[in-house]
Amino acid sequence: MKEKTELCVEGSALTLNKPFTVGIVGGGVAGSTAALKLSGLGINTVLFEAGESLVSGPPICHLHAGGNLYREISEQQCVTLLEQSIATVRAYPHSVNRRPTVIAIPTSDPGEPEAILNRLDVLTAHYKALVDQDQNNAVLGPPDDYYTLFSREDMAALAQLPLPESPKTPQEWMIPVAHHLPHDNFKYPIVVVQEYGLSVFRLAATAALGLEESSHCEMKLGHKVIDLVKEHEGWTIHAQNVDGEVVSQRVDYLINAAGFRTGKLDDMVSSPRKRWVEYKAAYVAHWPSKPGQWPEVIIHGERGTPQGMAQLTPYPQGFIQLHGMTQEITLFEGGLVKSDAETAYPPLPESMVVKADGGWEWPEIRERTSRAISHFANWLPAFEQAEVGGKPLCGAQQIPGDDPSLRAADASFEGERYARVELVKASSALQAAERILEQLEALHGVKLPAGWNIPTLSLTESLTEAQVVEKAKTLTVLRGYPEALAIPFPEK
Repeated sequence: MKEKTELCVEGSALTLNKPFTVGIVGGGVAGSTAALKLSGLGINTVLFEAGESLVSGPPICHLHAGGNLYREISEQQCVTLLEQSIATVRAYPHSVNRRPTVIAIPTSDPGEPEAILNRLDVLTAHYKALVDQDQNNAVLGPPDDYYTLFSREDMAALAQLPLPESPKTPQEWMIPVAHHLPHDNFKYPIVVVQEYGLSVFRLAATAALGLEESSHCEMKLGHKVIDLVKEHEGWTIHAQNVDGEVVSQRVDYLINAAGFRTGKLDDMVSSPRKRWVEYKAAYVAHWPSKPGQWPEVIIHGERGTPQGMAQLTPYPQGFIQLHGMTQEITLFEGGLVKSDAETAYPPLPESMVVKADGGWEWPEIRERTSRAISHFANWLPAFEQAEVGGKPLCGAQQIPGDDPSLRAADASFEGERYARVELVKASSALQAAERILEQLEALHGVKLPAGWNIPTLSLTESLTEAQVVEKAKTLTVLRGYPEALAIPFPEK
């Protein structure tokens, strides 16, 4: 019989009668969220991160509260993304940019709006049910406002209205779009949906502030894990710090949250795993003449073709984050690779690994950002006036299994003391942490308090928006990005 690790309550905090330590490798959104959730429950954690700060991986910018950016994924994945996104808003409220998203299909695209209309009704019904279960789930606004449809006639009427200073309704958010997108170039209806934005810098700031104050989490920044050794009822983690010194840490349970390098750790522990890895980049543009407050705008297109989806994500002060799902912009030739029988780590080209670690050259930044601007200007001619606004936000994401179109994934397990957090979207992080806690309770006798799975993070609940924004600004400086990316949008 396993010896139980008891948790007891002292005031509002939980402490362990017998030490039980969880090692987490990787301080991205997956590892940081796991560390916040576990240490907030009083579970001793040690977090290893090779970089100098937390959450600096792939270009997080969108809360996929329904998955409407992806026509090709299943209805069940969309429902899962909706549930996970609601949990993410509740856990990271100061990271959210609260503006809707426009979904438009150009006349040149073979798809039809009807393809997502039935799905929108399913998502609305599910959102209503979630709000009925718990009013705290109403973080995307009233369920009846989850989506709004706009006809050709609606767009013509909105184009006659003045631009609102502080848009509140879907109609007001749609006014600048109606002014500047050529109406004849799109199929109708056009959709406005309550899929919000996420600031990767405010999310990183939230995680850092919470863990810096945790008495149950030891953060080892600048520590690259070089070996994992299986021990009796646990592991020893060997890591090298920035001075070249090797440190060792004994843990009872190991969480592999190493992002696209998860397969490297799987190889260290001889744990085969099928997965894809895809390198992506998003580009920072500046549009000084941007008229009014804009929603996010998605122009659907066939992924990987020259007409791939175009995504315009607004930030304060005229800064815009751009995706263009073509090989010449966001996607890269040779950037989607899969594991094989020899290794669980899909081998990205070295040039992309260098870029993922920040090694971009300015000529390529200018070239690809200019392509992204021109790509979106195909549908928004005024956007051709935009200019390069900074270096790209980039990184690689892993996609577990055989299907590279998978968009909803969380945690997987090998044995009783090894878990992987395999995220495709940032909004899956909290659910992954909860699945790991379920295993700790079921297999290791870790007692969890009532309500432990409510989507909140006790270590960050008392943080104010001002605290998070100030910390986020320091991260933009540290990483060399415009401060505007740390400021809440819409602008107040």
